[in-house]
Amino acid sequence: MRAPQINRVSSIVLIVLALTALLTVLSGYLPGHPPQSDEGTAAHIFQLSIAALVPMTLLFFATADWTQPLRSVRRLAFPAAAVVLAFAALYYLEHYFYPAHYR
Repeated sequence: MRAPQINRVSSIVLIVLALTALLTVLSGYLPGHPPQSDEGTAAHIFQLSIAALVPMTLLFFATADWTQPLRSVRRLAFPAAAVVLAFAALYYLEHYFYPAHYR
């Protein structure tokens, strides 16, 4: 594959991984799912998706067309927003939601 194709695929994978991280955190807000004493499956899926974001982001930057930087930045906007939302939702879940509902 050529660099533009790799870049396109890596941007799609970034979106999928970011949404996976966000959806696994949001699954903690479902009713009837109290916090577990140890990490559950959702926590591991979140960790793996965040860990996989690092090499995929590096691949994205390595294959980006830097003659058009705005296009590259636009492709990163949605995954970046999803990751920020995932970490914000995780912080709120652990520090405010669980203590208010399960302690």
